[in-house]
Amino acid sequence: MGENVHEQREEPVRERYPDGMHGAIAAGLAATLGDLGAQARLRTATLQEPEHGLSEKVLAETDVLTWWGHAAHDEVSDEVVARVRDRVLGGMGLLVLHSGHYSKIFRALMGTTCTLTWRDARERELVWTVAPSHPIAAGVPQPLVIGEQETYGEPFDIPAPDELVFISSFSGGEVFRSGCCYTRGRGRVFYFSPGDQNYPVYHHPGVLRVLANAVLWAAPAQTGPPPGNVNVPVPPASAGAR
Repeated sequence: MGENVHEQREEPVRERYPDGMHGAIAAGLAATLGDLGAQARLRTATLQEPEHGLSEKVLAETDVLTWWGHAAHDEVSDEVVARVRDRVLGGMGLLVLHSGHYSKIFRALMGTTCTLTWRDARERELVWTVAPSHPIAAGVPQPLVIGEQETYGEPFDIPAPDELVFISSFSGGEVFRSGCCYTRGRGRVFYFSPGDQNYPVYHHPGVLRVLANAVLWAAPAQTGPPPGNVNVPVPPASAGAR
């Protein structure tokens, strides 16, 4: 789901992403996934669509959902957030990107404020792989160099990741947990921080490789309803038991 607000309001963003950031991500995933991308069905959804393009039918047909938001978190329907949360708990994968750390859905799944420190000074970001055997790190340069990017820094108020795949360092001195994996219910969640609207990050082949790997990692073997309480009676004692 792409917020699609900066692309409508700001000409430099529109020039950088003429098909929207959501369009660039979809096209980049299709190209980076190669043959699998040709077989997969990629679709986009935006904030402005009815139900933000995330109806029950669409979500039921979705294996992995990406989420980018920044300027309009409060405009996202609580009903849609609850619907997405249930799907994640039931097994759908979720990729939360950049300022999506402050989205309703990420905060609902994390249970924390998800706040961080930041500044926008066109600083270089180095994304360092700290879990080289993790599937999301496959084929990613070490380090992944992003020439200009918004700076994020610690403290980042999130639960300790189940797996930390990437940390970032910035030319101003900050470090940041930039690639974090979680399991929520039956679903896998990956947060990846690079991707500010003011920079062409979603045209970067290394970033697209991370996203493609994350889609494959987060894809569920099967999905269903969120886990629930089950009353299991004590089995009767077998005959002859003492």
